[in-house]
Amino acid sequence: MLKCSSRTTFFAALTLLLLLLSACSSNTSAPSTAEDTTSQAGTTEAAAPAETANQTTYPLTIENFAMSGEGGEWKPKAQVFDKAPERVVANTQSAAEMLIKLGLTDKMVGVAALYGAVTPDVAEEFAKIPVLSENYVGKELVVGASPDLVFGRGDLFADADWGVGSVDGLNEMNIRTFMQTTNHKGTLESLYNDIAQLGKIFDVQDKATQFIDSLKARAEAIKASVADQPEHSFAYIVPATEDSITVSSMQNDTYQLDALSLLKLKNTFEGVQGEVSVEQLITANPDYLLLSAYSGSPDINKLIQNLYANPALQSMKAIQNKQIYVTDFSQFWGYGYQIIDGIEKMEKEMKANPIQ
Repeated sequence: MLKCSSRTTFFAALTLLLLLLSACSSNTSAPSTAEDTTSQAGTTEAAAPAETANQTTYPLTIENFAMSGEGGEWKPKAQVFDKAPERVVANTQSAAEMLIKLGLTDKMVGVAALYGAVTPDVAEEFAKIPVLSENYVGKELVVGASPDLVFGRGDLFADADWGVGSVDGLNEMNIRTFMQTTNHKGTLESLYNDIAQLGKIFDVQDKATQFIDSLKARAEAIKASVADQPEHSFAYIVPATEDSITVSSMQNDTYQLDALSLLKLKNTFEGVQGEVSVEQLITANPDYLLLSAYSGSPDINKLIQNLYANPALQSMKAIQNKQIYVTDFSQFWGYGYQIIDGIEKMEKEMKANPIQ
């Protein structure tokens, strides 16, 4: 029995030893498996945010502006969005077109200020938006559309016949606002930032990024097209009447000036304050004259004919070389992406009629 017991004990010990060795073997491989599991989990956790990185989490706070009064100073004012807006009024045509580009036509309940040609690639969608006024629209019609967001050109947020109402007043009625920053010491970077902010507000960040990238590429293409050309000067003529010459110094029109710089165009009256006389225009003698056509503007073709025929202007290079160019009002003064369309058009026309 002793031998039997010893043999039993031996086999029991051997079995225990094999189990221990097996356990040690399992424990040795455990860290590798754990590392693999951790790595896979890390990839999964990294992948999940990658899928949701461009999704908006509400409530969302957007830093924007209000105005201290009609024509007053811009002051920072945040807007908080509990969800993506569902009913939007755009205070200009160009602002509405920007929302269409982001796939937001169905969110639009009103548009106003139809002063230029609708961009062809959004014309069909634009026709679906209710027109509150073909001119600048007042607060009563805007509020009557029951918006949860009013978006557009900043200086139209005023309590005036031509204004959509002040930011503070609209906010008090639980209507969120977003003032485009392109007409507040704006540049093309302001445009890109506005689009990015809209992407967050409406949770369409991927579309916003694609839109911004396409605009930047077009801007770079314009710059490249004139890279080997010298800088030229221009002056802007305000088409007040067909028979008069009104010159703008464009002193505060930083957005338009930044876009024109893509073509290496320099404002003749940079730094000039106040009105610019015809005598100053003749003395400055810019290479180009620019003006804009809008719905209801004077006959632009007749105005150009009068400029070319004006005896007082015959010494000017722009007159001698037939260098007058017309931009669409909505493109040039709409403070939206359409300014790139206008600059591209101008670039083609200038290349077709080079300065000799």
